[in-house]
Amino acid sequence: MPWIGSLVICILIAGCGVAAQPESAKTVAAFEVPLGSEADRNQFLSILRVAAEAAGMHVDMESAQDLAQETKASPAFAKTMNAAVWRGANDDEAVASAMDQPDHLGQVWIMFSRGKDPQLTTRFRESAMRQIKLRWPATLSLPIMPTGAIPLHGDLIRTPNGYVVNPSEAYKYELKRAENEPH
Repeated sequence: MPWIGSLVICILIAGCGVAAQPESAKTVAAFEVPLGSEADRNQFLSILRVAAEAAGMHVDMESAQDLAQETKASPAFAKTMNAAVWRGANDDEAVASAMDQPDHLGQVWIMFSRGKDPQLTTRFRESAMRQIKLRWPATLSLPIMPTGAIPLHGDLIRTPNGYVVNPSEAYKYELKRAENEPH
């Protein structure tokens, strides 16, 4: 009865549930930045590097060649950018990530976590975003759900002040009306 082993594994997995996310890893701010060209992406990464280095952090990213290979192998997972800002020489803590996805290629989402040192990560975020918004004034805020997740691109509505969750999709994110206002 080989199916018994599968059943036991399914029961164990179901009993595990989702581990609680540490407070330091929670998303506190998120933005969509229009980066339509390689030059834009390079300038964006340069801004991130300068802000990160000033805060004692560093940026790691996938190369354009790696992203192109991934897209060729799996077009459904195409990206033009996949980068992260790390605190610590050994990548001890991710404080920001920036990437696009097939449903918003060229519109890079940058998400910032609270971090173990919120004052440091706040200074980094404010410095980076000040420069990013100066260079790309069409940058828009993204809503952060009570769970800390960012909604799917197709569930968002663009407003002049940022994105909001489409009211017809709000049930997916357990949102109340007041929580669905741009920040």
